[in-house]
Amino acid sequence: MYRLIEHEADIGIEGSGKTIEEAFAEAAKALFAVMVDLKNVRKKKRIRISCEANDISALLVEWLNQLISKGDINGMFFSDFKVRIKENKGKYVLSGTAIGEKINLKKHKIKTEVKAATYAGLKVWHQDNKFHVRCIIDI
Repeated sequence: MYRLIEHEADIGIEGSGKTIEEAFAEAAKALFAVMVDLKNVRKKKRIRISCEANDISALLVEWLNQLISKGDINGMFFSDFKVRIKENKGKYVLSGTAIGEKINLKKHKIKTEVKAATYAGLKVWHQDNKFHVRCIIDI
């Protein structure tokens, strides 16, 4: 489950799931839901994503910024995400897949351009048997 959060100048996104990986995947959906109507983005092509960080919160920002970058480079929107997170020598390492299709201006209802995920409002927590992640994205 994901949701968008009101913010003065930007937009907050939040993802929740039974695992931290599900929460990261849901945050990615929230990110792209800010950009485009997800129901119009078909699952045609997979792009591999990998990143690492010193802590799990920073890994969320790295993940989301990699998705923005890969979407821009490949001219794609993504609507589905697979995430694996491992800890290795004190670092968190994410390997994932973003699934979507090439941007088609006739088909995709573009909403808002996203510049970057930020450290503002950054939070990762476990509550009610679910993992939750949150950050503010710069639009």
